[in-house]
Amino acid sequence: SGSKSLSGHFSQGEPEIHRNPFGTNPPLSPQLLNSLTPEENTQCQHGLYFQDGERRVDYILTYHIKKPSSSRSNRQSSRFTDNPRGDPEVASQDHSMDYHEDDKRYRREEFEGNLRDMGLELEKDEDTKTPGVGFVKIHAPWHVLCREAEFMKLKMPTKKVYEVKQCSGVGAKINTLVNKATEPLHPNVEENRGQHVKHLSYAFSREKQHLFFFLPVGITSLLGSGVYTAAYPLHDVSTHCNQHLLYEEWASYSVFYKYQPIGLVRKYFGEKIGLYFAWLGLYTQMLIPASLVGVIVFLYGCATVDNNIPSMEICHPRNNITMCPLCDRACNYWKLKEACGTARASHLFDNPATVFFSIFMALWAAMFMEHWKRRQMRLNYEWDLTGFEEEEVSDHPRAEYELCVMQKSLKKEHKTQKVLISYSWVFTVIQLLLTEKEKLTCRDRLPAYMTNIVMMLLMIGVTFAIVFGVILYRISITAALHMSNNPTTRSNVRLMVKTTAAIINLVVILILDEVYGAVARWLTVLEVPKTDRSFEERLIFKTFVLKFVNAFTPIIYIAFFRGRLVGRPGSYLYVFESYRMEECAHGGCLMELCIQLSITMLGKQLIQNNLFEIGIPKLKKLIRYIKSKRRSFQEEEREKKLQRYETDHFLEPFAGLTPEYMEMIIQFGFVTLFVASFPLAPLFALLNNIIEIRLDAKKFVAELRRPVAARAKDIGIWYNLLRGVAKVAVIINAFVISFTSDFIPRLVYQYMYSPDGSMHGFVNHTMSYFNVSDFQDGKEPMDPHHLGYQVEMCRYKDYREPPWSNTPYVVSKEFWAVLAARLAFVIVFQNVVMLMSDIVDWLIPDIPKDISLQIHKEKILMVELFMKEEQGKMQFIDSMTPCDGKGRNNHAPIARSRSIPHTHSHTHANNF
Repeated sequence: SGSKSLSGHFSQGEPEIHRNPFGTNPPLSPQLLNSLTPEENTQCQHGLYFQDGERRVDYILTYHIKKPSSSRSNRQSSRFTDNPRGDPEVASQDHSMDYHEDDKRYRREEFEGNLRDMGLELEKDEDTKTPGVGFVKIHAPWHVLCREAEFMKLKMPTKKVYEVKQCSGVGAKINTLVNKATEPLHPNVEENRGQHVKHLSYAFSREKQHLFFFLPVGITSLLGSGVYTAAYPLHDVSTHCNQHLLYEEWASYSVFYKYQPIGLVRKYFGEKIGLYFAWLGLYTQMLIPASLVGVIVFLYGCATVDNNIPSMEICHPRNNITMCPLCDRACNYWKLKEACGTARASHLFDNPATVFFSIFMALWAAMFMEHWKRRQMRLNYEWDLTGFEEEEVSDHPRAEYELCVMQKSLKKEHKTQKVLISYSWVFTVIQLLLTEKEKLTCRDRLPAYMTNIVMMLLMIGVTFAIVFGVILYRISITAALHMSNNPTTRSNVRLMVKTTAAIINLVVILILDEVYGAVARWLTVLEVPKTDRSFEERLIFKTFVLKFVNAFTPIIYIAFFRGRLVGRPGSYLYVFESYRMEECAHGGCLMELCIQLSITMLGKQLIQNNLFEIGIPKLKKLIRYIKSKRRSFQEEEREKKLQRYETDHFLEPFAGLTPEYMEMIIQFGFVTLFVASFPLAPLFALLNNIIEIRLDAKKFVAELRRPVAARAKDIGIWYNLLRGVAKVAVIINAFVISFTSDFIPRLVYQYMYSPDGSMHGFVNHTMSYFNVSDFQDGKEPMDPHHLGYQVEMCRYKDYREPPWSNTPYVVSKEFWAVLAARLAFVIVFQNVVMLMSDIVDWLIPDIPKDISLQIHKEKILMVELFMKEEQGKMQFIDSMTPCDGKGRNNHAPIARSRSIPHTHSHTHANNF
């Protein structure tokens, strides 16, 4: 736990210069003060230092203080007045509470003693304006930071600088023009200025494996058991600090058009959070061309809707085609021209341009992945992470895993009795277990694995059941609205049912998202993963599976199943022998798919991603204020005595990046998976992300406690999930174009059945005949003369033989021709698009050429630097040769070049 917090300190870059908070620093900006709660006022700089005003507070631990209160004294007095002999139950409860408090205090003292043994400096403050909360301020001296830097092999800049190679010729002129054009888009921070020189960086490489298990019971387990209530570093809100710059140049909505100061974000929050915002920024930039192409495709549909022959035939006033009822009994015969509006709207999304757009988006996803790999490699170079291996800091066993291993060992030794385990004894047992390589096997985790499988299947089954319930809602409401006496209601039945069903699906998705997130965490805890990295990856995978199924199951049903499990007039398919399966509109299910997709996507972005992110943190903060039992906000603002660590205590704890990544991955699915049915999805995603970046930035800067900075060289499992979604998107879009839209039937008709090679007669070609005398008893319309005449033949959309043929109502040869064309299109589309994506992947190198050259140059310069170092030391030794043995012994450590990384060499350290 100590190494993690110290790694956060180092991850922020060079050590900050400690400024006196009581000096003459300029006041905070009004914007930053307005973003803080009332007690975060002009006194917010107080509490950044120890009482001596020199040692800076690097970390804060909080714990509950049990002080003698009036309630307790009243309880004691009532115990003697009401019950002279005393209540044994009350006495035992008080004794148990005192025992637990004493145990927590003992564990805190031992933990804090371990921290002091490590060289950290501590200062307690229990006399604060926050009742019932004590604070432990921790300061890491310089020698401790140096020791941890050696342990973690942090790359630190040396005094040696070299010139970064710049483009020359035409490339240099183009870069100059681009930089001048985009100069207003860059934030006003030093990190975004052009850097022509770079410091050589060298990793501290002292091997200290014995430090790896220096604190077996970490701060995580102490927080979980209530020994400490919170642990966090402090925000630095002084005027010249990074947080002030971040608020002005990053977290403000007025700079939404500017690039993010990623270097400053990394310096303040660490590489892991910096990589997230770098990825989000690149994703948002890549959405710009996708949005432009999507808008063009939509405008093409709008421009050609009046020239679309199938919709013109449906909307023609002389169209006298009588259609079969859409439901049993309650629905009547209807004219095809009543579907004119739906047919015209469907053309906006179901036109030849959507095929091109699907291919474009598949290549766009491949370009985005390759562009991110290059961007990620460039950031690794700029942040000196090229030689960093994440396993070096992520393989430490979790406290919960060590506890389970210890319990397993105790069971083997038949020590099941309850004993009081001291910290030193736990440390000894865990050291023995690690020495003996005791671990949890698959057999130990088998019950947890079985629980995971059963619960995951159960949750997916719940999603399917809810989707099935919405299907029944649509079927029953459709029949009920057709029985209405209001002609307006009867004419808008489809629109009303589609919209209300989509809203119900949205509400259910939002509720189940929260439930599935909690279930996924519970299931991951049951597995007892060994490391934090393993825990995070398993949690992410479970959460992604559940939320992905939850978000896309209703959409997949509409795209691939609705209208295909219907049957035909006279032989419909029924659910529970009462509910007839619903059909698509005559223009196809693509319009309904577009409605469902747009409502789900926009609803999740507006409600879940934005409204919840703003409202829930503020609500939780208000609850914490109420629980603190403090006086009104105005009085606290007047007193102005709150310390910085008290204001941070009331901020929302940082819960990790999983929710942030998850909402973006689901959005990426909306943008790529069904983009053939909704070309405007990239545009809505772009508009959302422009707000999302500034919303997340403001949340990190002003609403959350400062997270412990963590190093990372990539975005981890999220990249694999992105690649998986991009691959699946190609397959799904192929099936959407082939089976959901009418693109393939139109091509088959035009080139195989059309007399003149045009689309005239396509609508009539896609419909079959049905003799109304073949209706089952009790299924015919209640008002057969609704149209004013006796109907003998009605039409329905399907490829079937007419009733006067030798094989009435059997699928026709046209059906098999269209089906063969659809399957052929899926195979060709999928292979061609994936081949093109692989070509893009092959053409674009993962590492930019200039970065590869700079890394190679750094290695050469580093060797030259240390060769000169060796030569200088050898010359110094030669000059000291006449000296006696005592002098040689004094300088002997300097001459041992091989042991430099393992010794405190002053000559070596002077290079940094």
